Amino acid sequence: MTSVTFDTLEFTRRLQEAGFDEKQAETVVRVLASSQENLVTREHFDAEMKLLRWMLGVVMAGILSLIIKGFF
Repeated sequence: MTSVTFDTLEFTRRLQEAGFDEKQAETVVRVLASSQENLVTREHFDAEMKLLRWMLGVVMAGILSLIIKGFF
């Protein structure tokens, strides 16, 4: 899975240039970095959807076989 990275030192420096003090800038960077840890990449999402479709197909085949068995 691919992860999104950014230069935390550069981001902190830019926040300080914009008027944030050091503690505020570091806190914003930490919060942003931790929030990005839970992001889903397109590849991961597509892989999970493929798995769910496969599982749904198996369940539907099982249900269909039970319905057919009930008639014969």
